[in-house]
Amino acid sequence: MKKQISGTMFYYYFVCKRKLWFFSNGIQLEEDNEDVILGKLIDENSYSKELKHILIDNTVNIDFIKDWKILHEVKKQKSIEEAGIWQLKYYLYFLKIRGINIEKGILDYPKLKKREEVFLSENDEKKIKGILSEIEKITVMEKPPELEKLKICKKCAYFEYCYI
Repeated sequence: MKKQISGTMFYYYFVCKRKLWFFSNGIQLEEDNEDVILGKLIDENSYSKELKHILIDNTVNIDFIKDWKILHEVKKQKSIEEAGIWQLKYYLYFLKIRGINIEKGILDYPKLKKREEVFLSENDEKKIKGILSEIEKITVMEKPPELEKLKICKKCAYFEYCYI
């Protein structure tokens, strides 16, 4: 049976393959991580007039949708922007294959007072299909992928699993 691939898993694919493996195998340490807590506070206190956290097919959790035309994903910083862009493209793709065509996505950085428009192209759709296949392979591995030392490791909730 194919594993449902959440937006978080898709995001982690771009952030760190080990983090993806840990998360997808039930090792979820984000609750106590300062950066995750800060991100949740920003999310809770931003865009309060919007209907937020729309869970679709019990798989993807979209921050909010404007008039069923524009998806919004709220992030606290741009340091891993590529991951956020691809997470948003995945949401656009996820909805499209379910017959819901969304005009575009917007990455919102309320703390920075910035936004980034995101569109889904045919090439993106092909890339997403390949990434989904790679994510499936990673999540069923017996052990996590090899450690890659990245700039973001020091702030990661899984730091101790990798370095201690």
